[in-house]
Amino acid sequence: KEEVLAEGYDLLILDEINVACHYELLDENKLLRFIKEKPDGLEIILTGRYASPRLIKTAHLVSEIKKIKHPFDEGIKARKGVEF
Repeated sequence: KEEVLAEGYDLLILDEINVACHYELLDENKLLRFIKEKPDGLEIILTGRYASPRLIKTAHLVSEIKKIKHPFDEGIKARKGVEF
């Protein structure tokens, strides 16, 4: 938190952070506090499944991405550099 705020970033992307909160790898209360206390000029993007109702309520914008077609459907396993 301190490093992000000290650098003065305009945009912070927390990729798959919703999953981390869902599986309790990260304390959602700390994330919510960080979002509520963020500097005015900082935009934060949270990605991943399982966004909690509290995160959705706190967000200014919520989008949902739906899979239409994916290589996994054809038996292709997750690829390094693409899915992870």
